[in-house]
Amino acid sequence: MKRSEINRACRDASACFELNNWKLPPEPRWDISDFGLGEFDRTGLVLINLAEEPEYCEKLMYCRQGQVTPLHTHARKKEDIICRQGKLAIELWAGHPQKTSPGATFRLKRSGREITVRSGDVLILEAGERVTLVPGVYHAFWGASAECVIGEVSTANDDQNDNYFVNPDIGRYPGIEEDEAPLVRLVSEPA
Repeated sequence: MKRSEINRACRDASACFELNNWKLPPEPRWDISDFGLGEFDRTGLVLINLAEEPEYCEKLMYCRQGQVTPLHTHARKKEDIICRQGKLAIELWAGHPQKTSPGATFRLKRSGREITVRSGDVLILEAGERVTLVPGVYHAFWGASAECVIGEVSTANDDQNDNYFVNPDIGRYPGIEEDEAPLVRLVSEPA
């Protein structure tokens, strides 16, 4: 990923957060990724780690319409994905999509109420709605509006060892091509 793309994503996210009165901590921990696929505008996400404690984690995320976070699951992390601004589409599977029949039903919580979902379904979350995901539920998400601000509250977070993507070519952190000076240091970069 080019540093200029990372800087542009940082500026776009910052402008959206400011417009929507989302205040960042004094030294936000930025994480901007194209998942190693080299197509940030199609497959990418801006994340800011707001809290990283042994028991829990909180993130604020930003994406543009159609910008996908690819199908993945976690072995340990339980999380709430919250649409904070705009509309968020989230595709859900009871298990690995290549080993789970489309339409296989399972239960999860949407805004605190238990619902039945079919594997492969796409839920559209409006601002303020959330979905609770337990380990083993595969999910992909993307902005269903021009811009989307997403929250995540979860159990302890381990991005290096607890992300299991369906596509084996995906890398959690991008390689960086330095074509301009950085605006921020990413969590994947040494201090």
